[in-house]
Amino acid sequence: MTPMPRVPIRGQCARPPAPAGAAATGDAVGGTAHTGDRSSPAPLLRERGFWVFGYGSLIWKPGFPYLERRPARLKGYRRAFRLTSIRYRGTPERPGLVLGLDWDPNATCTGVAFRVCPTRDEEVRDYLAERELVTRSYFEVLHPITLLGDPEIGRLPEEVEAICYILDRTHPQYAGPIGLDEQAAIIAAAHGPMGSNAEYLHETAAALRAMGIVDRDIDTLDTLVRTILAEAAKNA
Repeated sequence: MTPMPRVPIRGQCARPPAPAGAAATGDAVGGTAHTGDRSSPAPLLRERGFWVFGYGSLIWKPGFPYLERRPARLKGYRRAFRLTSIRYRGTPERPGLVLGLDWDPNATCTGVAFRVCPTRDEEVRDYLAERELVTRSYFEVLHPITLLGDPEIGRLPEEVEAICYILDRTHPQYAGPIGLDEQAAIIAAAHGPMGSNAEYLHETAAALRAMGIVDRDIDTLDTLVRTILAEAAKNA
């Protein structure tokens, strides 16, 4: 399989500044995001490292080394179970559903941004490619995000660019909008090599709650799937 094009990274690592009274500074800027064109050249990122935006399982299981972790917000996309999973949380015979960032000009997705040392570029990018791009159902893009501030330590919000994984609506695995009841039925029934689809949902819901992120659809799905599984266990 031809490798996906990569954002070029350069420079050395810099540890995050001491949090007490420190105002945030840009860690990954310089250029415009590209969306939809897998062959487009991407801009260089600054020497202090590059950012990766996580909205689902990356929040609770990043799987790669990072220098800094910050709550972050992405505008114009929503977190939604709109990708069928045939490799990780389902099978071709019984696909599961996993999260993706789907375009919605009125939406905002709150998640986590990870700052990665540029000297770990190949290691981290290889890992992310194997994890996120295995069926090419996402576009890997640079997109502006907002790192959220923290008034308690005098940290202001800041705009940076981050690597994001955006759903490809033309891909066969793109499921589109599905009602929550149907989503719950699919998730409750699916299992794959990485475990049950329900575990993926429950871990994501717990991670979002722990961060104080309100996602009503995820909370509703979490409850629906737990109810389905409890009923199935009672009737077994």
